[in-house]
Amino acid sequence: MNIYVGNLPKSTNEQAVKELFEVHGEVTEVKLLKDHYTNELRGFGFVTMPSKTDALKAIKEINSVEMEGRVLIVNEAKPQKNQTGGNRRGGGGHRGGGHRGDGHSRSWQ
Repeated sequence: MNIYVGNLPKSTNEQAVKELFEVHGEVTEVKLLKDHYTNELRGFGFVTMPSKTDALKAIKEINSVEMEGRVLIVNEAKPQKNQTGGNRRGGGGHRGGGHRGDGHSRSWQ
């Protein structure tokens, strides 16, 4: 089961998070996300536990626990939704140029 862990202190590391969760069962992976430019932790990550029972117990026990002065947010990770259509640059619609769809164009000066 994949678990979301948020509000992590920037000074933590994957080993510390793994040890926190291992108290409740086997941990197969810990992935803490880092900023691409600064390489600092972004304050959240994911923990994978093969046993759903252990994972649910860990979520219940670790959510709202304080770690280095920060109260952790722990819950079941939701699958990332596919983002379809568009992008930040306008989404593929016709922009500018004055095309009216009737065979005529307008000049935008």
